[in-house]
Amino acid sequence: MDNRRVIAEIGRHRFDWGSRTYVMGIVNVTPDSFSGDGLGGDRDAAVAQGLRMAAEGADFVDIGGESTRPGHVPVSATEEIARTEEVVRRLSKEAAVPVSIDTYKLEVAEAAVAAGATMINDVWGLNRSPGLAELAARHHCALVVMHNQDGTEYAGDLLVEIKRFLRASVDTATAAGVPRERILIDPGIGFGKTAGQNWEVMRRLEELRELGQPVLIGTSRKSFVGKLLDLPVDARLEGTAATVTAAILRGADVVRVHDVPEMMRVVRVADKMR
Repeated sequence: MDNRRVIAEIGRHRFDWGSRTYVMGIVNVTPDSFSGDGLGGDRDAAVAQGLRMAAEGADFVDIGGESTRPGHVPVSATEEIARTEEVVRRLSKEAAVPVSIDTYKLEVAEAAVAAGATMINDVWGLNRSPGLAELAARHHCALVVMHNQDGTEYAGDLLVEIKRFLRASVDTATAAGVPRERILIDPGIGFGKTAGQNWEVMRRLEELRELGQPVLIGTSRKSFVGKLLDLPVDARLEGTAATVTAAILRGADVVRVHDVPEMMRVVRVADKMR
C-alpha cells in the first residue's frame, strides 16, 4: 500500500504493516462499559463474542476487564484477572487470531500472557506500569502504548505533546528489548482530551507517522461522535464508520472496533481508496 511496510511476528501470526488495515475486535468483560456492550462476568458470552469476531474477520481480539470510561469505578487486579484470565485462555486456544489484553496493570498482564495473550494494550503508555515493557520483551509479545493523561490541559501544541509522550513510551519499550516492529502507538482518542481535541487529533493524524511506528486508532462509538451527531451510543455506527475511514486515509494501521462485520466492509473500501 505504501513504503512503510514492516513485518511483525505476533504469536503464530505475521503482520505486514502498511500492506492493509488490520481490525481489532473489542470484548469487554465488564458490567459498566461506556459502549453498552459489557458482558459482566459472563465468560462464556465473552468467549463466544471473541470467536464470532474472529470468524467475522477481526485480526485481533482485545479483552478488557476494567472499564476506562470517564467516571468508571476502578477494580482490583484480582478482580480484573478473575474476569479476563479464563477468557484469554480459551480464546488463545480456540480463536485463529492473536489475543490482546487491555490493561495497564502488570499483574493482570502477567496472568493474561501466561494464559496465552500475545499482545498487551496499555492505555497509560507504560507510565503506570513500566514493567509491562519487560514482560512484553520476555514473552515476545506485541505492545500497544496509548497516550493518556489526567485532565485536558496541554502545555503546548496538542500533537507535539502527544508525540512527546508516545516517543518516550516507545523508548521505554525498546530499552526493555521490545522490537520496534512489535510496538504500536495510539493517540488515545477520548482519553485526556475534549471533543474538540479529539477532532484535532483526527485531522492531524498523519503527524504520528513521524514516530515511525504502526498506528492504532480507537474511535468506535465514542462520545465525541455522539456529541457531534446528538446520538446515543447505540446509534453511532455511521459516525464511527466515517472516523474509521478518515483514520485509514490518514495512515492508521489498526482500527479497534465494536462492530466487526460492518467495519470490515468500511476498511475494505477505505483501503482501496488509500
